[in-house]
Amino acid sequence: MLSVQDLTKDFDGFLAVKNVSFEVAEGEILGLIGPNGSGKSTTFNLVAGALKPDAGSVRFRGEEIAGLPAYRVAHTGLGRTYQIPRPFKKLSVLENVALAAYYGSNARISREKAFALASETLQLVGLQETGVEGLGAAALKKLELARALATQPKLLLADESLGGLDHAEMEQAADMLSNIRAQRGVTIVWVEHIMGVLMRVVDRCVVLDHGVVIAQGRPAEVSRDPKVIEVYLGTDAFD
Repeated sequence: MLSVQDLTKDFDGFLAVKNVSFEVAEGEILGLIGPNGSGKSTTFNLVAGALKPDAGSVRFRGEEIAGLPAYRVAHTGLGRTYQIPRPFKKLSVLENVALAAYYGSNARISREKAFALASETLQLVGLQETGVEGLGAAALKKLELARALATQPKLLLADESLGGLDHAEMEQAADMLSNIRAQRGVTIVWVEHIMGVLMRVVDRCVVLDHGVVIAQGRPAEVSRDPKVIEVYLGTDAFD
């Protein structure tokens, strides 16, 4: 479904991503992981259209999307969340999600269908139709996820969905992503630096360090890889 080949991004001499390549099969949950500063967010933004690559290819459902603006990427059926939720505070939770429905692959959706889809999506993520003010970290993450799902994506890019959550909330967020795949048939690329909870949900992992892919494979294989252990735990892990 998604094919990333030799993706490269240079920021004024700083090579943030270098020749990153990976594939995502339809129906899969892929974890794109690595420590802070590893190039995860840059890779994510290159795929989502927030950044233009200096080299490389991003093909989604057979179509080249590298370099397209974010709104056109969304129209192809590729949705995304943001690491820091920024909902419209003057709108209700329901209105926030309904508004997002107009920016997906079905951008000509009617107002009635947009609100019906929003209500259904809020039920899926377990969020009540209330005001935005006063929502905690976990509820804001749910709202961000609901807004992305309201675009009716074929593939969802989930950005740091565990950030700011306690352990119980992390477990709930992980289960929610798994449930979304099961109920909506959405393929998911989950970008995260917290390995533990993610590893029980994803089918495969791609591990980045300093902008380079250092390992990829099934969670059990990746978690035993010496390079992965070193970047997460340091060389003392082998002493």
